Amino acid sequence: MLVYPSGVDVSTSTLRYLSARLRACRQERGTRWRRLSAGRQALLVLAHLRSGHTYAQLAAGFGVGTTTAYRYIAEAIEVLASLAPTLAEAMKTASTKAFVILDGTLLPIDRIAADRPFYSGKHKKHGMNVQVITDPAGRLLWASPALPGAVHDIKAARTHGIIDALEKVDVECWADKGYRGAGGAIRPPYWGRWETLSAGQQAVNRSHAKIRAVVEQAMAALKTWRLLRKLRCSTTRITSLVQAIVTLHLTCSSEV
Repeated sequence: MLVYPSGVDVSTSTLRYLSARLRACRQERGTRWRRLSAGRQALLVLAHLRSGHTYAQLAAGFGVGTTTAYRYIAEAIEVLASLAPTLAEAMKTASTKAFVILDGTLLPIDRIAADRPFYSGKHKKHGMNVQVITDPAGRLLWASPALPGAVHDIKAARTHGIIDALEKVDVECWADKGYRGAGGAIRPPYWGRWETLSAGQQAVNRSHAKIRAVVEQAMAALKTWRLLRKLRCSTTRITSLVQAIVTLHLTCSSEV
């Protein structure tokens, strides 16, 4: 395999952050020697998450075996996932905001047609449903565990306990028509064909759409981590991957 230099568009402070977490993990486990230093392991992990490089490509580039590359990445994912904000922590932050925005996104996966639980009829592809909560400026507060793509947004919100959590902190939440009937603090737009809505309802829906539009910033920011654009791993690992990327995303965002 040919090897060539490449760049990763992630800040050096993010690399230092991950290196520090991995170094602490090694000390806690009493690890004496590794093929790669904590800094090189962190760089390998960031290259995988940010650029979507395969284990074989990373192994060749870093001079380690494919199994070693997999083990290093799995270890770092576990460390980062444990640092991701919980729903309860996100609700504490949400309680300081005027309102929050809730939306769902589909993370594409490589599955065959027979895997119906993962097929989203809305998006016409296989994937995993992830719920995202942002503040009024579109900054990410929390991302949910991944559910099969066939799960509708409102069911996902109920499964994760999002509706009850928002009601407890008494924060209004703007959401799209997929959450119609959720009740509680969820505020979906008026339902119905555009021409059947009154002028007042149309005006409300226009305003509603403008407010919700900023959630796309958080979705786009998450998918700058190219691994999420097409996941080829076991579906049981996707929640940990999402949580690890959320941790890194929030770390990067705090530097701005």
